[in-house]
Amino acid sequence: MSKLYLVPTPIGNLEDITLRAIRILKEVDLILAEDTRKTSILLKHYSIEKPILAHHKFNEHKTVSNLVERIKSGESIAVVTDAGTPGISDPGFLIARACIESGINVECLPGATAFIPALVNSALPNDRFSFEGFLPQKKGRQKRLAELTQEQKTMIFYESPYRLVKTLTQLAETLGEDRRACVSRELTKIYEENIRGTLKELIGYYNKSAVKGEIVIVVEGASSYNKMLNSAPEDNEDDEE
Repeated sequence: MSKLYLVPTPIGNLEDITLRAIRILKEVDLILAEDTRKTSILLKHYSIEKPILAHHKFNEHKTVSNLVERIKSGESIAVVTDAGTPGISDPGFLIARACIESGINVECLPGATAFIPALVNSALPNDRFSFEGFLPQKKGRQKRLAELTQEQKTMIFYESPYRLVKTLTQLAETLGEDRRACVSRELTKIYEENIRGTLKELIGYYNKSAVKGEIVIVVEGASSYNKMLNSAPEDNEDDEE
């Protein structure tokens, strides 16, 4: 049956893909890839030989209608991105919505995504969290940062290595430099790194260190931050009495 599949791919280590994902990629008629060169490396590794077509933020608005018609005509299509789950800060949302609106069956496979291991590695509260993805680069950035001062849940951001220090600095200025955070870099790869500390400490660390690779920033929410600030003095006084 014709269908759209959203297929997660490894965020670094090529072993982090499910058996089902490999099977689906071998069975579909067409694979849509954010970057055909990167996806070709994965496909070659698992001996997958299927037609591959570029599908990214620069062309997805123009190609969605044609792709929907191809699925309607009987084809099965898989969407993959450079790393992780399609639609999570990556292409995938537009075509999935268009297919659903057209009555086409859409199936999203479970699999790799960067923010879950980063959240768990952070050692910050993970029972409730807010995934923010990439902050606006220009318009709306300061407004969004100001809104986050009231966010009670642990916050998760994606960032490029080139803007890491700038973003950490802006978070410190807005949320407080003593707010606890963790920067995860190159998750699942040989040089994976998880650096924990206050925003002030992280700024100091990355001002002295060259930064490469994919970045996830996890920052504690206002509730746990305020609880930490306000609980210690009263507890100490009670102990002395």
